[in-house]
Amino acid sequence: MLSVAIFVPLLGAAVLVLARSWSEKAARIFSVVVAAVPVLLMVAAWARFDTGSDALFQLVEAVPWIPTLGVGYRVGVDGISLAIASMTALLFLTSIAYPADYKGRARQYFAWFLFLECVSLGLFLALDLLLFYVFFDLSLVGMYFLIGRWGHGQAGRAALKFFVYTFAGSLMMLLAILGLSLATDPLTFDMAAIIAAQPLAGQGALATLVLLGFLVGLGIKTPLVPFHTWLPPAHVEAPAPASAILAGVLLKMGTYGLIRIPFAMMREEFARYALPIAILAVVSILYGALVAFGQGNIKRRIAYTSVNHMGYAVLGIAVAAAGTGPGLARARQLALTGATVEMIAHGLVTGALFLITGSLWQRGENYDMDTYGGLAAPAPALTGATVLAAFASLGMPGLAQFVAEFQVFVGTFAVYPWLAALALIGVLVTAGLFLQMLQKVFFGQLPERWAGFRDLTPSESATLAVLSAFIVAIGVFPAWLLNLVQTTSSILVASP
Repeated sequence: MLSVAIFVPLLGAAVLVLARSWSEKAARIFSVVVAAVPVLLMVAAWARFDTGSDALFQLVEAVPWIPTLGVGYRVGVDGISLAIASMTALLFLTSIAYPADYKGRARQYFAWFLFLECVSLGLFLALDLLLFYVFFDLSLVGMYFLIGRWGHGQAGRAALKFFVYTFAGSLMMLLAILGLSLATDPLTFDMAAIIAAQPLAGQGALATLVLLGFLVGLGIKTPLVPFHTWLPPAHVEAPAPASAILAGVLLKMGTYGLIRIPFAMMREEFARYALPIAILAVVSILYGALVAFGQGNIKRRIAYTSVNHMGYAVLGIAVAAAGTGPGLARARQLALTGATVEMIAHGLVTGALFLITGSLWQRGENYDMDTYGGLAAPAPALTGATVLAAFASLGMPGLAQFVAEFQVFVGTFAVYPWLAALALIGVLVTAGLFLQMLQKVFFGQLPERWAGFRDLTPSESATLAVLSAFIVAIGVFPAWLLNLVQTTSSILVASP
């Protein structure tokens, strides 16, 4: 079932490449249907997942690949990966369905999207380190072409910067993977076996170097300050649906990778450096919020809030690794659960915000907040969707991001109260920057040039309604998601 979810999009991409006579409409309908298949399969996987099981991984599928090196095609899920993979499938479906400028190459556009969906789901479901790395690298290829061929402005330059930065990070991670796997006896890349063995425990300098490789490689992908500089230009120049996937899915490969590899496989070493990692996360929280406040470009502003929000996820992961004293286990579990929910909430919320910027671009071909104003009158549906997503992003109670950040802060206060107090400043600044954006773009006097501004089309409204429904559902009734995630966070935190 999981393998079908991974490779159906790849098969769909191949069909699009070969179907040269298909119209733009036919290619879009076909792609939406193909993208719906992984969503349905993730729902089926969710139904089959046993939240009462003590096993870390379930629904495992394994086939030998390179037996002499201990490499295999292994996929499976735990509560964390299943939740993130489900969000990934949903966000790909909505991004593919969202209208965009295909520049006369609709088949190729959708083929790259489906290829990227294949490798993204593959990464989140992989249970082999080498397989994880293969999917990690291939994600760069898909996003490089989506930015470079369907972006605008200096898209080629932004795509090249994105690729070079993140490819350099992936090479650092490859060295770390080799260092970790070569410490196993017998040699294996099996994630479950490495988690059980903890091969670098007590290895001193070697363990530190391997951890550093993972932190740099995954920190670039996340991105954490100071490895974030590739992100704003990539977002600004990319087509809006690609920006939604870049923020909603590809950034999660960094934070998910932190949980899946160094957090789970190098517990002792990760715990030693938990405080410096947490400090770096708070720096990203504050820096991302403050720099976002200074951006007049809407897309650039939202891009910097991703640096801010991914900082919360990394803070939760660091806190979950720290503190072994009595009474801290519950706080650490809350922090890890909150970090995971933060990834999912950020994917849905920021994905919606970037899709909305696509609607603004199609109507005004401008991201400058000062050129707009008063759009609430001609475009009430667009205004309502943006207000909901913006309030969710600033952490308003009753919406998804609040559930995530509340748990991260509760866990952090128990372990590093002074860091929690500093991180709260980021929430305040984020509130200010989104309220200012709403005021400038949607309220005030409507300029004459926007008198005929069109509201959302039915397809845009339907797509944003789906994302909004999940944002509200997680905020109002989060138990259905928390029960799944806590199944794994409790196992990881309780592990010696």
